[in-house]
Amino acid sequence: MSRLGLLQSASARGILLASLSALSLPQLADAQESGRELPPVTVDSPRERRAAPARSQRTPVRSTRARTAAPQQAARSQGEGASGPGALTVLTAQQALAEINQTPGGVALVTAEAYRNSTPASTIKDVLDYVPGIFAQPKWSDDTRLSIRGSGLSRNFHLRGVQLYMDGIPINTADGYGDFQEIDPTAYRYVEVYKGGNALQFGANSLGGAINFVTPTGRDPFPNGVSVDMGGFGYKRFQANAGGANGPWDGFVTASTQAADGFRDHSFGSSNRLSANVGYQFSPDFETRFYLNANEVRQRIPGTVTKTSALTNPEAAAPANVAMDQQRNIDTVRLANKTTIRFDQTKVEFGAFGVDRHLMHPIFQWLDYRYKDYGGFAKVTDERFIGGFRNRLVAGVNVLNGSIDNQQFANIAGQKGALLSSSIDRSKNTSVYVEDSFYFLPSVAAIAGTQFLHATRNRQDRFLSNGDQSGATRFNLWSPKTGLLWQIDPTWQAFANVSRSAEVPSFGESSNGPGIPTIPFTSIRAQIATTYEIGTRMRRPDYSWELTAYRANIRDELLCLYSAFGNCNVTNADRTIHQGIEAGAGAAVFHDLFVMGSAPDKVWLNLAYTYNDFRFDNDATFGNNQLPGAPRHYLRAELLYKHPTGLYIGPNVEWVPKAYFVDSMNTLTTEPYALLGLKAGFDNGGPFSAYVEGRNLTNRIYIASASIIDRATAASTLFEPGTGRTVYAGMRYRW
Repeated sequence: MSRLGLLQSASARGILLASLSALSLPQLADAQESGRELPPVTVDSPRERRAAPARSQRTPVRSTRARTAAPQQAARSQGEGASGPGALTVLTAQQALAEINQTPGGVALVTAEAYRNSTPASTIKDVLDYVPGIFAQPKWSDDTRLSIRGSGLSRNFHLRGVQLYMDGIPINTADGYGDFQEIDPTAYRYVEVYKGGNALQFGANSLGGAINFVTPTGRDPFPNGVSVDMGGFGYKRFQANAGGANGPWDGFVTASTQAADGFRDHSFGSSNRLSANVGYQFSPDFETRFYLNANEVRQRIPGTVTKTSALTNPEAAAPANVAMDQQRNIDTVRLANKTTIRFDQTKVEFGAFGVDRHLMHPIFQWLDYRYKDYGGFAKVTDERFIGGFRNRLVAGVNVLNGSIDNQQFANIAGQKGALLSSSIDRSKNTSVYVEDSFYFLPSVAAIAGTQFLHATRNRQDRFLSNGDQSGATRFNLWSPKTGLLWQIDPTWQAFANVSRSAEVPSFGESSNGPGIPTIPFTSIRAQIATTYEIGTRMRRPDYSWELTAYRANIRDELLCLYSAFGNCNVTNADRTIHQGIEAGAGAAVFHDLFVMGSAPDKVWLNLAYTYNDFRFDNDATFGNNQLPGAPRHYLRAELLYKHPTGLYIGPNVEWVPKAYFVDSMNTLTTEPYALLGLKAGFDNGGPFSAYVEGRNLTNRIYIASASIIDRATAASTLFEPGTGRTVYAGMRYRW
C-alpha cells in the first residue's frame, strides 16, 4: 500500500484513538526531523533548524532494511557522526529518542535546544514547562515545588515522589529526598522524563517516576562554549564549557556561577556548579567513562506567608525567616563511573558511584546533615529476532545505600545553639527489574515486566535525653507492569499499560505533637499505586501531538493528615485516587507568510495542558475531598513567528484558571491567575544565539506555590508569592 493510502486508512483509527484518550502534549517537534520514528514527547526549540550544517551530523531516516536488521546494529550506526564514532556510554539525543520511544506509556525527552538558547534556563521549570503532567513552580531561587501526576503533594520542603538522576546516577538521597538546587539546566544535552511505573529501569518505586539529566561528552558537536545571562532582581549568570576528543580519549567540562538578589526580601543567593566527564574507548564496542559533579549553593529562604500577605505585599518575607536568618546551603561532590560493552545483539552497562553531601540548613532549628551515599548498577539490553519475531529484553539491578549524620541545634539568629537531637540514619535499597517487549505483529509489541525492591531504614538515636527514637523498618515490594505498544505508522503510536509503583517512606514521615497521634517512622507503610494508562502520539512535519489519560488507585498514600504548630505531619492515608489527562500539541498554524520555498517562515503554536483530578476515596475524615496542592487545570502555551534566518518572536501564557485547595478539609484556596510573557531572539543552529524574554508583563500579583496542611485558616502561613514583572536577556557562543 502506498504511504498516502496508509495514512488515509489510518485516519479512522485516529478518530477511535482520540475518543479513548484526550489530547497530549506533542513534543514541540522540529518539522524537519519528523521523518524519523516517532519520539514520544519531545520539546523542541523555538528556532527553525536549517538543513546545513547540522543535518550532516544527524542520522538519516532508517530504511526498510535498517528496520528489519538487528536492532543493535541499527543503534550502532546511529552513534556514528560525521566526525567519527560517537560516545558509547552516552546516547545521542536521536538514540535516546529511539529508546524512550519503546515505552508504552507517558514519557518525554526535552533537548537542550528547547530551552537553553531562548530562556534564562535557571530553574527546572524552564526545562519542563511544556511537558504535560508536570506541575513545577519555583518557590524562591532554584528551589521548586514539583509534582508529576500528583506525586509528593504533601512534601512542603525538599522533593518527594520523583527520582532524580544525572547521567543515570542518583541525585536523591538514599532515603528518597531530592533538591533541585543541585540541578544546573545549562549543563545538559537532553532531559528524560519517565512518568510513574514507566520508570521501571530506574526502580519503579515512586508515583511520579524518574527524571534523568544527561550531560554532553567531548564527542558531541560544539563542545566548547560560553554564555552570559542577566535579568531583573539582580539575576546574573556566567557559564562556560570545553571539550574534545583525541583518539580513544574524550572529555567534557562545564561550569556556571550564578547569583540573584531575589524578588522577595531575604531571598538572595548564589551558586557555583561544575560537571565533567572523561571517556576512554578500548574499542568501538567497549567504553568506560568517569564523572565528576560538584555544587556549592548558598541561599536565603523568604518563607511562606498568609494569603493576605502574599496578595497585598508579595515582596515581604516571613518575619520569623528574617529573625532566624533561615537558609539552605548545600555542598556536594559526586563521583561515578559507567562502562558499556556492546556485543553483536546485546549491550551490557555497569557502574558505581559515591556522593558526599553537606546540608547546612538554619530553619526552625539549625540542621547540620552530612550524607554519604554510594551504590552501583548493571543493565543488560538484548535485541534480536526470535523465530522471525522481534524481541527486546531489558534486565538489571540498582543498589543505592547511604547514611545521614543528622544533628539539629537551636537556631540563634542563624547561628548554632545547643544540640537538640542527633542520630545516624542508614538506608539501603536494592532493586532488580526485567522487562520484555515481544513484537507478535511487525508493528505491535506486548510488553511485560516486573521490579522487586528490597529496602531498609535504620535509625540509631544518639541524643537520648528526650527518649530513644531508634528503630528500623524493612520493605519487600513487587511492581509488575504489562502493556501494548502499536506503531501505527513511522510517525504515529498508540499505547496502553497497567503498572504498579511502590514508594518507600523516608525518615521524615511520622506524626507527633500536642493533640495529634504519635506515629513513629517505623509505623509508616509503603505507598502502593496501581496505574491504568492509555494514549497516542504523533509527530509529522507541520504538526505533532500526544494525548494520554490515566487513573492511579493508591493505597497508603503519604499525605499530610495531622498538623501541629503549622508543621505538616506526613503519614498514610487510606485510599486515594489520582486521575487526569495530559495533552499537548505543536503545529505550524501559518506558513509562507513572507518567505516561501523549501524553507518558509512559520507561525508555530506550542501547547501543554494538564487536567488533574486528585481526591480522597471515602476517607473516614476527609470523605471524597480534593487533595490539596495542585490545580485542576494548568495550561502553558506560546505562539512564535519563526523566520528561516533564525529570528523568532512571540507571546506566551501560563494559566491556572481555577484556584486549588491548600488543605485536606477544603476550606482555603489559592487564587487563579494568568501570566503573559513575550520573547524574541536569534538561533539558526549555528555558533551564536541570543534572546530577550519578558515575564509577567502585566505585573500580576499571584501565588506561585503553596504548602499544604490538613486544616487551614485565614491565618495559615502557607503561600509563596510569584515573581513580579521582569526581563531577562542572554547570549551564547559555541564552537
